[in-house]
Amino acid sequence: MILELSVQAQDDSIDAVPVMASTSAESTMKPIKHYHFPLSGHSHRVELMLSLLELPVEVVFVDLAKGAHKKPEFLAINAFGQVPVIDDDGVVLADSNAILVYLAHKYGQGRWLPTDPIGAARVQRWLSAAAGPIHAGPATARLITVFGAAYNAEDVIARSHALLKVVDQELSHSPYLAGDTPTVADIAGYTYIAHAPEGNVSLEDYANVRAWLARIEALPGFVGMPRTVIGLQKTA
Repeated sequence: MILELSVQAQDDSIDAVPVMASTSAESTMKPIKHYHFPLSGHSHRVELMLSLLELPVEVVFVDLAKGAHKKPEFLAINAFGQVPVIDDDGVVLADSNAILVYLAHKYGQGRWLPTDPIGAARVQRWLSAAAGPIHAGPATARLITVFGAAYNAEDVIARSHALLKVVDQELSHSPYLAGDTPTVADIAGYTYIAHAPEGNVSLEDYANVRAWLARIEALPGFVGMPRTVIGLQKTA
């Protein structure tokens, strides 16, 4: 099974590992617990946001391959049995997009999430896209190849390219999804689009998308998600 080959073996289903991901914030706040699986794009959204904000983090590995996300101790913090989850000094939140909004509001110092009506609506549009067509397209295409999910690959790849055409057109007008500066919209959209080739979805025809990905990757504090050598990545 690809999943088992791609993740380093763990003795326990849930394993906490402190990560030194911040600078001055480390001495003034407790680390935020991030319940995480390395190959989950949803988890990576949160990992990336935490790193960009230079927040102290304690990574709690949740072994999806062993069903740790469906055990009672995990369901007690997220009844949906999904990663990611964060615990910020007793504030426990699930859902990657909800966590991005929380982190941006609390720690973003006015960046990452506009508060004006137009800016907020533009960001929400892309958060909805992340939960909708990005999930149904590139994320699901990757589920097929990386995790062996039973979806129709031809249909999913077609949906992915329909999405990417829209994203590429939108990015011809602005450097980031919601305007001239990066926001949580970009963080929500980045991972599954960047890893689309793992699901046999080529980015070759989308120059604006590729330039946008490069801009995200150039942000101070950027961290990537591990790539699996599968799909179009076999020849990358």
